[in-house]
Order: sequence, then structure tokens, then C-alpha cells
Amino acid sequence: MAPSLVSSHARRWWTLAVLSIAQLMVALDATVINIALPRAQIALHFSTANRQWLITAYALAFGSLLLLGGRLSDLWGRRNALFVGLAGFALASVWGGSAHSFTMLVAARAVQGLFGALLAPAALAALTVTFGEPKERAKAFAIYGAIGGSGAAIGLLLGGALTQWASWRWCLFINLFFAAIALVGVVLFVQGGKSEHHARLDALGTVLSSAGLFFVVFALSHAVTTSWSNILTWSSLMLGVVLLTLFVLWQRRSSNPLLPLRLLLNRTRAGSLVALFITSIGIFGISLFLAYYLQNTLGFSPMRTGIAFLPLVAAIAFSAFIASARLLAKVGPRPLVPVGMVLGMMGMILFTKLPANSDYVGHVLPGLVVTGLGLGLIFAPATASATAWIEHRDAGAASALVNTTQQIGGSMGTALLNTIAVSVTARALSMRPSAVNATIARAEATKFILHGYAVAFWWAAGFFGVGAVLTFLMLESGVPELEGDLVPLL
Repeated sequence: MAPSLVSSHARRWWTLAVLSIAQLMVALDATVINIALPRAQIALHFSTANRQWLITAYALAFGSLLLLGGRLSDLWGRRNALFVGLAGFALASVWGGSAHSFTMLVAARAVQGLFGALLAPAALAALTVTFGEPKERAKAFAIYGAIGGSGAAIGLLLGGALTQWASWRWCLFINLFFAAIALVGVVLFVQGGKSEHHARLDALGTVLSSAGLFFVVFALSHAVTTSWSNILTWSSLMLGVVLLTLFVLWQRRSSNPLLPLRLLLNRTRAGSLVALFITSIGIFGISLFLAYYLQNTLGFSPMRTGIAFLPLVAAIAFSAFIASARLLAKVGPRPLVPVGMVLGMMGMILFTKLPANSDYVGHVLPGLVVTGLGLGLIFAPATASATAWIEHRDAGAASALVNTTQQIGGSMGTALLNTIAVSVTARALSMRPSAVNATIARAEATKFILHGYAVAFWWAAGFFGVGAVLTFLMLESGVPELEGDLVPLL
């Protein structure tokens, strides 16, 4: 073994630590700003209607450019892509934290999403090609999957702490610490990994995919603030689907495809992508409705709300480390992912019983633990399987496909479940007779809001149930034997 390879092998766990920090920064930034929005709104004097754009700007840039970012990491080399992504993300965070206007803050969030779209697939691609030994790769993806699955909950905790004890601006400035540590780690531990020295970037594929994903993510985000029946929502969604269809047709003809379609032919990879898509719908439902429930119904402070999500983080970590890291290399993903889906379904069902009175231990905690155990069984095996059996030159593209699937799933989950909850609540309130007094009116309104949450959680439970069936049918049994020069499954 060459000295450079020996050195790389010896430093692989440091590489994992660096990539995990980068992944955590990108994952938590999707939610860390949420709790800070009311304080930012007061400071910058923007309307409540415009608050959504601080989330949407990040989601649009991140979601629409992921496939491009993944291919650039293949063309430039994963080390270069990580360096550019981390540096750009940090500078955008400083810009946003220093914002003196709403427009400046929205622009900074969009630039964060742009560099995040380069950073996220590069990090996963680097992890994919770093670990090849079965047991070690299982452990590495268990750690990485636990961090990715916990990112939204950690973001809520960190956002609550920074907003309450420092300033909303530190929800952006905090990225400097993550990025600085990760940048040093990239320089010291991450290998280059440029895999296509003479390939060209697929310009038409880039335009079609970026535009298509932009309109799909925009439509789903627009549905959150308006409705699914809004003409702009449907026209944007249809345009996005048409552009993505043209993109797929073009990829079949392109000599240097942005997304090699051969990546989609493997049953286990397809089943893993389905698992990640459905799980992203469910996890966003948890973070969205439980955050509303804890703060608006139970009266929790932002900090206490973040702490309330810690059992979810602990359960994900426990399940990923204890179960996935030990079993994944022995049995493969098929037994683990469907069981995780069933646990996720059970957790969603527990959340349908949320009461109006403060009973966190009796009604919220059990659902968080059961759901967290299920998510830990899904994220690590599905992420490992979705990036398995690929040529090194396609590692970035496959990693981008994983991130894109999760982003679209999260956007769809937010839009769909929020629309269901709001419409059910509105319909129930419209049928309510006039209340005798304000106290009764508030109690009835809370009851109907909780009913809306319950219906949305039932839908999320249904998604997990369908996911259990699909993943059981699609994922292949056992752990395939290694062959060729491909990145192994485990």
C-alpha cells in the first residue's frame, strides 16, 4: 500500500469528524434560524408575511443547485469542493449576521444555500470513498446518519439557546466556528479525489435540473404560505416537473451527464432513496408541529422547546450507533429500514393523542423516543446503501441525489402536512357555533388546532407505513459480496 494511502487510512476517523461537523452545520442551518425569526423581525422591521422568505431563500438555492454541486465535487475534487463550500458558507453567514435590512438577510440566506449545495454532496461523497471495510463503514455511516437525522432538532435547541442568551444574529455567526474547525480538518485530513480530469460540465443538464428543482421547491414552499389550490403553486410545480422530465431525457443522450442514470438502476439504491424521501417528510412534520405545539399550546420558551427535542436526538444516536453500526455490516439494510419505518409510524400515531394540557412526559416524550429509534434505523443504512456500489467518479453525483431526495421530501412534507393541518383546523372552526365567552372560544380553538395536528400526524404515519412496505419489497436481502473497483455497499 502506498504511503499516501496508508496515511489516508490512518486518518479516516479524523476525516469522519471533519465531515460530520460540515454535515451538522448544513443540517442545523435549515432550522436554527426558525426560532430566531420573531427577534429578527423586530430588529429589521419586516412583516410577518415576509418571514417565510428567510427559510424559502435557503431552501430554493440549496434544493435547486444540489445536482450541480454534486457534479462539481466530482470535477473539481472533493477536497476543493469542501474548501470552497465551507469558506463560502462561512462568509455568507457573516454577511447575514451583520444584515441591516431584510433584503440583505434574505440574500445572505440564498448564498448560504448556494454554498451548502456544494458542501453537502461533497461531504457525503468524501465519506463514501473514505470507508471501505464493512464494519468501519457501518460505524461511519451510523455516526453520519445520526448527525444528519438529528440536525433539525439540534438546530431548534441551538437556535433557542442563542436567541435567548445572546442575539438572533448568533444563529448565523455560530457557523464561523463550525466552518473554521472543518476548514482546518479538510486541509489536514481530506484527500483530493478528483475523478474526472477531462470531463466537461453538462451545461444544458445543469440549466434543466437547476430550473426544474427551483420551480418544484418554490411550488412546495409557496403552498405553505398559500394553498395547494393556488394557481402559482400548481403552475410552478407543473413547470418544474416538465423541466425535470426534459432533464432525464437529456441525461440519456448526454456524453457527460450531470446525473448518470445508471445510478438509479440498482434496486437497493432506489429503495434507499424512497426511504430517505419518506423519512424527510416525517421528520419535518415532527419539528414543525411539535415546535408549534410546545410553544403555542404548552407555552414553552424557545430554549425549553429546544431541550424538549433532546430525547429525539438521543434516541436517534442510540439506535444508529447500537443497532445500525453493529447490524448493518452483517444483515444489510433490508431488515433495518422497514423496521425503522414501522417504528416511525408508531411514533406518529402516538403524536395524534397530544392533549391541550401540559403533559410532556406522558404524551410527547414516548413519541419522540419511538420515532427517534426508528429514524436511527433508517438514516444510516439508507444513506450508506444509496451511495454504495458506485464508481468513484460518480460519488459526488450519487451524494447529490441523496441530498436532493431529502430536500424535496422535506419541502413536500412541510407543504403537504402544514396544508392538511391548517385546512382541517379552518374547516372545523368554520363549523363551530358562536362561543359563549372568550375563554370557551380559546379552548375550542385549541381543540380544533390539535385536531388539525392529529390529522397531519395520521398522514405522516401513513407515509411511514407505505415506506415500510416499499422498502421491504425494494431493498435486497443480505450484504452483497465485494467486486470490481466500485465503492462497496458496506
